Amino acid sequence: MNVRIKEVYTEILKEQLIPAMGCTEPVSVAYGAARMRALLGDIPEEMYVQVSRNIIKNAKSVIVPHTGGLKGIEAAAAAGVIAGDETLELDVLSSTRPQQYQEIAAYLKKDVIRVEPLSTDILFDMIITGVSEGHQARVRISGHHTFVTYLEKDGEILLDRRKEAEEEVISEEPVKEEKPALAVVDILEYVREVPLEEIRDVIERQIGYNTAIAEEGLRGDYGANIGKVLLKSSGPDPSIRIRAKAMAAAGSDARMGGCEMPVIIVCGSGNQGITASLPVVVYAKAYQINDEQLIRAVALSDLMAVHVKEGIGTLSAFCGAVCSGCSAGAGIAYLLGGDDKLICHTFVNALAIVSGMICDGAKPSCAAKIAASVDAGILGYEMAVEGQEFYSGEGIVTKGIEGNIKNIGRLGRIGMKQTDEEIMNIMFNQSSC
Repeated sequence: MNVRIKEVYTEILKEQLIPAMGCTEPVSVAYGAARMRALLGDIPEEMYVQVSRNIIKNAKSVIVPHTGGLKGIEAAAAAGVIAGDETLELDVLSSTRPQQYQEIAAYLKKDVIRVEPLSTDILFDMIITGVSEGHQARVRISGHHTFVTYLEKDGEILLDRRKEAEEEVISEEPVKEEKPALAVVDILEYVREVPLEEIRDVIERQIGYNTAIAEEGLRGDYGANIGKVLLKSSGPDPSIRIRAKAMAAAGSDARMGGCEMPVIIVCGSGNQGITASLPVVVYAKAYQINDEQLIRAVALSDLMAVHVKEGIGTLSAFCGAVCSGCSAGAGIAYLLGGDDKLICHTFVNALAIVSGMICDGAKPSCAAKIAASVDAGILGYEMAVEGQEFYSGEGIVTKGIEGNIKNIGRLGRIGMKQTDEEIMNIMFNQSSC
């Protein structure tokens, strides 16, 4: 295995698989608000939260953890200002104390937070400004959830990396970094040969955190309880397929429903981190697969999800659960001894089944979309085992797995731009942001 590829892929896993408390869009707002408060040095008397429409889409309908059940961008901003620890980034609200819930609610009642759509070409973009006793502080986060691109206090610019975020938008193709790009052939070689100790801790943490929140989702009452519905409707002895779908869905049920437990994200998304890992865990337990094979299979699923998502971009009209559900199918194929050809056919089959699913924001129905995507991943594997596949020329399917990943990237990044606009027009016309 190429040493540089090994180093880069291990780095990708460590960078991607980080903890987050709650849905990552409102939590990013909380993080930005906490950064602004730290810069300002005081609780702002006035706060202006300007966010791109895609952030509004994903933040308007989910409960912000550690707020006592509050929803939306205003709640996230208030929580960040009152109780956020900006040093924890996407775990910014994890140290909130229950007594601070009343402080957050009281701050919201002051009606000092103004939320406005931000006119920007960057899909993930926010500017948070606070004013207190004649002082002003401004923070901008662009491109992804923790990338602070601008800091200003009292007119003095302290940091300016806005051009880096803007350059990513100019091209219709994703930015290529000066390091080896992800490729399926290299991912397969990597997960088979990387020394286990280099990835064990980060993958075991993902499995542990995400299993815990899924189990809480099955115990509690969150959202539409998709995980529970799947298990209950399948009788006293649910199949592995149902259990895999239910665990992934239950994790999302809890997360979208305000469960105050962290998850390990991938592609900047807790739902995707859950979906990429838990179906593989369920299959490993059912087939009594050893820990080493499980860790390598989850690493494969994570890297495949990152690979297909990097062509789509951070936020789009393309449902991210599709990427991770199809990747989970590939992880299951690897787990059960599939060769490279079987793994690739599994992934392409699954993409062909659910590649049109839209993202209409973070909310309880995400759990159902996850269940559908996991089902597609499993069906893709079952088809491949039986020697069945979708062939080049059938719809958007083309020859070779890399060609299909490129097609999906083009569909999500370019083809669904107008779809994204229409989704947001529909959503915002039926309720305010």
